[in-house]
Amino acid sequence: MPYWGIYLHHLGFDAKVIGEFIAIIMATKIIAPNIWGWLAALTGYHVILVRISSLLAVICFAGVLLRQDYLWLIIVMTTFSFFWNAALPQFEATTFAYLGLQARRYTQIRLWGSIGFIITVALFGWLLEHISIRLLPTLLLSLFIGIGLSSLWVPEKVNSVAPTYAKSFYQVLRCPTILAFFAICFLMQVSHGPYYTFYSLYLENHGYTRDLIGQLWALGVIAEVLIFLVMHRLLIRFSLSRLLMMSLSLAALRWLLIGSAVNSLLILMFAQLLHAASFGIYHGVSMQLIRHYFADYHQGQAQALYSSLSFGAGGAVGSLASGYVWQLGAPFSYYGAAGVCFIAIWISWQWLERDKLT
Repeated sequence: MPYWGIYLHHLGFDAKVIGEFIAIIMATKIIAPNIWGWLAALTGYHVILVRISSLLAVICFAGVLLRQDYLWLIIVMTTFSFFWNAALPQFEATTFAYLGLQARRYTQIRLWGSIGFIITVALFGWLLEHISIRLLPTLLLSLFIGIGLSSLWVPEKVNSVAPTYAKSFYQVLRCPTILAFFAICFLMQVSHGPYYTFYSLYLENHGYTRDLIGQLWALGVIAEVLIFLVMHRLLIRFSLSRLLMMSLSLAALRWLLIGSAVNSLLILMFAQLLHAASFGIYHGVSMQLIRHYFADYHQGQAQALYSSLSFGAGGAVGSLASGYVWQLGAPFSYYGAAGVCFIAIWISWQWLERDKLT
């Protein structure tokens, strides 16, 4: 994601079209995770689905190497992301199945994904200073193959089957507090639209090198890793609702800083440190709330819904909207993102803060 917008810009696409491409990747998360989540709930198997989806994602993404015209890339991005977006929710469910009663340790496992991101984004930033951006798809393809191979080493752990007297997934979902939680997740990812879609291009247009851009991306995820290391302690000390409101508030501050102070490297560095809250605390709390509200046999579907409504629908709306607002001026996209966070804060205060379960 940090370099895909630059790659598309290099191919000659404008901000509106780049927003559409990124929105496609996000939009498939609305459908794909739920289909695969349903299959997981039906069979009880998660890792097998991760392996299948990873293999098909590699095959589809390889199409980028054949052609780069608009229609072909639409097809490739749609098919690739349909399978790519299916894997993570099922792997999250597998992680919690292994953790059992030690669910608070989730972030200590999740941080390794963040470390991988730091290494990759920093390495790619350095590489793209010395090689053509056109080689980016080849580099990404090697990572996708690595993910598929890695999944072969993870044993399957079958989830328990729902008892006949238990509530259905959709009965649980109708709870107002849970609906409010998913609305917050949607809005949080809408606010990330300008960041994930245009942050690298935004900085490049203001004279930052790709190497430095990569380091800024990495700085944000370093902050994420550090918060993951202590997240289990925060979960003991603070309520989930308070932590969620904190992450939303700091996310709003982050977008305001990026939009208004792009020419200050120090402020941008501080804004990147706030990634610890806007993603680290937010995601850690979200995982705990899903674990809290949904039984083991609903975890696959709950994780899929979380992915589809937040990273999927929220990400797609955020990317698409930022592509259009970008035409009016880049800062307005980030100011709008902050406004979306304020709406999410109000929802959190109205429903989650008053919920005795959180």
